[in-house]
Amino acid sequence: MKELYFILIFIILSVAFAILMLIAGFVCQYKKNDYIKKTPYECGVNIFSDARAKYDIRFFNYAILFLIFDVETIFLFPFARNFDQLGLLAIVEGLFFIFILILALVYIIKKNVLRLR
Repeated sequence: MKELYFILIFIILSVAFAILMLIAGFVCQYKKNDYIKKTPYECGVNIFSDARAKYDIRFFNYAILFLIFDVETIFLFPFARNFDQLGLLAIVEGLFFIFILILALVYIIKKNVLRLR
């Protein structure tokens, strides 16, 4: 029961700290409203175009594919770290996972998703 009091005190202090930081941010904020403050770049550089530049949607494919393969690579790190301690079934499952990744990459290449033109 004593441990629950420590958890309750921790939660109360955490919420109080978060509220205190919100209040401090509101009190200490810079309140001057002028043209320069409302511009997208506050570093003194003159605006030369719109900040919402258009780009080709095919670059979105690169971003999604990068995220997918990056996350799957993160899943492989624990496997590689404990490779010597794994049993045969875990090694087969890891190789199957890598095989699926290779199949996905071959499919992406065959569909010409990685080509810009």
